[in-house]
Amino acid sequence: MGIEIGNSPESWGITGPSELNQTTWSRCLDEIAEAGYQWLELGPYGYLPTDHSIVKSELSQRGLSISAGAILAPLEDEDSWFDIEKEALRTGELLSSLGAKFIIVVDGFYRYETGKELAPAVLDKHKWNILIDTSHKLGDLVKSKFGLQLAFHPCADTHVQYEEQILALLSDTDPSLVTLCLDTGHHAYRFGDPVAFMKAHHERIGYLHLKSVDSEIRDRVNKDDVAFMDAVKLGVMCEPELGVVDFTGFGKVLHEIGFDGYATVEHDMYRPDLDVPFPIAKRTRQYLRKVGIG
Repeated sequence: MGIEIGNSPESWGITGPSELNQTTWSRCLDEIAEAGYQWLELGPYGYLPTDHSIVKSELSQRGLSISAGAILAPLEDEDSWFDIEKEALRTGELLSSLGAKFIIVVDGFYRYETGKELAPAVLDKHKWNILIDTSHKLGDLVKSKFGLQLAFHPCADTHVQYEEQILALLSDTDPSLVTLCLDTGHHAYRFGDPVAFMKAHHERIGYLHLKSVDSEIRDRVNKDDVAFMDAVKLGVMCEPELGVVDFTGFGKVLHEIGFDGYATVEHDMYRPDLDVPFPIAKRTRQYLRKVGIG
């Protein structure tokens, strides 16, 4: 298999199935293929058609395949299990019918924009244990029902974002049920070193998201405690060649460890002009080839 490079509708600023003035799904697929990618993620459920026969046909016409899909869930809230299960079942069914191997889970945001606190920023022991238990239940559900592997995605402004929290997650979860989706951009956003982390913990990392961070904006928004979505509006996530992540070093580590799996470009953008994402996606694909990643 080797390193399979994909892209994501998130790189086109897609945050919901039908937001105003966002790129249509057909144009998004066209541009992902034209930019040189063979894999993509599902994006928010309902952005692509939910009839698997239609999606299969559209993907086949463009030489594309689905690697994964994602759900956002308040994993520490035991009262939310019914809704989490419902979302996992509909997403997992579609992913399985399209031949995907992974379902990614992101813990719910404790704030979405600055000033809008949705939950405490740090979980107490009881809530942390619920998050772990829910992750196990979710991993078991998607594996037994659809043959999918759960990949936990640490994310800024969620309860698993700093390196010590990620290490605690790895320590407390069953590797057979919960693998890690390492997002190089989110890891660097909170001042972690994704190259060193990949080298040290690659046995628990089953899936990758590739992006980088503008150092000046990152330093400022962390100092001023700006919410992540507001930081995205400021352009904190940038093209791999322009940010703090050492992708040459990251590529070397991937080859040293013999990484065999999916590495998906996910360039977080907030409502970009329609003509902005494609040239970025194309330059990113060329850059990754240059540094030996896929």
